[in-house]
Amino acid sequence: MTSGEVQVRRRQWWAWAVAALVVVAAATPLVHAWLTNPDDQRLVDLDVYRTGGQMLLEGRPLYDYVTPAPQLLPFTYPPIAAMIAVVLAKMSWETAQWVWTAGIFVALAVTVGYAFRETLRRDALRTYAPWVFAALMVMCTYLMPIRDQVRFGQVDILLVALCLADCVARRPWWPRGFLIGLATAVKLTPGVFLIYLLVTRQWRTFFMASFTAAVLTLLPFAVIPQDAAGFWFSALLDPERLGANAATTNQSMRGMLIRLYWPDLLTTAIWVVLVAVVAWYGFRGARDAYEKGDSMTAVALVGLMAVLLSPVAWIHHLAWVVVVLAAIAGDGRDPVRLRVAAGVWLFYVVPVPWWGVSLRAADIPVVSLVLGKIVQNGYGLGALALVWLLVSWLPKRRQIA
Repeated sequence: MTSGEVQVRRRQWWAWAVAALVVVAAATPLVHAWLTNPDDQRLVDLDVYRTGGQMLLEGRPLYDYVTPAPQLLPFTYPPIAAMIAVVLAKMSWETAQWVWTAGIFVALAVTVGYAFRETLRRDALRTYAPWVFAALMVMCTYLMPIRDQVRFGQVDILLVALCLADCVARRPWWPRGFLIGLATAVKLTPGVFLIYLLVTRQWRTFFMASFTAAVLTLLPFAVIPQDAAGFWFSALLDPERLGANAATTNQSMRGMLIRLYWPDLLTTAIWVVLVAVVAWYGFRGARDAYEKGDSMTAVALVGLMAVLLSPVAWIHHLAWVVVVLAAIAGDGRDPVRLRVAAGVWLFYVVPVPWWGVSLRAADIPVVSLVLGKIVQNGYGLGALALVWLLVSWLPKRRQIA
């Protein structure tokens, strides 16, 4: 190694260290705001995970408890998630908050690193990679789905990082498919990636993911059989355990339909048809993207399927928008794609659904009933638009560019 190469590498290390400090400084106001909340309002989902682990340590029924008032939140995840959460239960509440929050940003860094790999490795930008990475991290940190990760202490960005790494890592040191199987066992919704692996005929990865998910699903039946049976034969069948399905934060297609307050049978029938149509369109687009060598777009589409097809998808489930932004931006050479990505970023930074709630509360004819409802469903409708963008617009844009 020449002295010049040593100096360049040294400068890169310093640049990465300073870039990390920039990210920490930018994230500090957000972290401070949520970690200084009143204790009963702070990282309420992390409290659910940790209390689930405590229930197992104390030998109490996992799916019968709720967190203390005013939250009163039940444990809604598969039992393997509670077994993993025992680690959190052995920490103090203060330690768990800091460890989990740091983990959210580590997972976001992994996601950004993989998702924007093409941009970061461009020859023209390689020297500035630390600063580009820092800028991307700051921008993604303030997306509303990511802000909600910190606010509630959610696990979604970790699941995004696991599935993304499994799909796009070039030479993974783990058996490809293992991370998808782990994510699926912990929260079920990443199971859409099993469908993706099937339609793209990635057989070895599919079998590894299925095997991992099956083992981690069956393990609790050997260790905590009553809790395992309680989840699969009771708790899983009650969608109201997840919270009020008609709440604004539910931006899945079913959530948007429920807020129309039509008869239940009609709502269910329309939802089933929409699920079939959107799934066919989305998975077909993901298959086509994969066959053209664009795994990032394929992963972005499957992530959107996890949100739209689920009966309940809270705003923080839209952490997949980080991957969507990367798929739209590509390597950063096309200014049109960059402008579209910037527009999508801005849309998911501002609290669009809550503007809809305000419009509905204004009690203005037409505006309240029609426009307010559309804006209230903004993130979900935006996700549907993003599916079209990735499936139809993006391939045409590549040809033009």
